[in-house]
Amino acid sequence: PLFSSKDKFDSQCGWPSFAKTIAPEVVVYNRDKSFNMERVEVVSRVGKAHLGHVFDDGPKDLGGLRYCINSAAIEFIPLDEMKGRGYGYLIPAVESNK
Repeated sequence: PLFSSKDKFDSQCGWPSFAKTIAPEVVVYNRDKSFNMERVEVVSRVGKAHLGHVFDDGPKDLGGLRYCINSAAIEFIPLDEMKGRGYGYLIPAVESNK
């Protein structure tokens, strides 16, 4: 598990954007100087897969970060399927506080 839909926001960049990871230890960060840019790459700690990049231009009220993530690198699991797929322990991380 990497990101919660509770932390997703529309950044207008065309990529799924999240304010934070589901837990700090689920990703690692690498300096990326490709394409004449300097960015911070986000990689899954366990699978070592490239997920996208993190920028410091996210909503200030959500912590100021924008994890810009490749949608092909993540799988959305609907709330009603989480328990059956072994992710029941994460339900509090995705439920809204309504």
